[in-house]
Amino acid sequence: MDKKPEFEQNRSLLADLGAFLAENKKWWLIPILLTLALVGVLVVLGGTAAAPFIYTLF
Repeated sequence: MDKKPEFEQNRSLLADLGAFLAENKKWWLIPILLTLALVGVLVVLGGTAAAPFIYTLF
């Protein structure tokens, strides 16, 4: 039987990404992904009523 790699099974995106990082030993990608996620959250919140509170942080 042809067994699929662990990161190709039906799971959520985050679980699939975690399995990919673990299987391929790409731990150095975690800080990059966390930084991109934080910037994405700040961009989304920048267009809401929380914007004045975010701008005071910088």
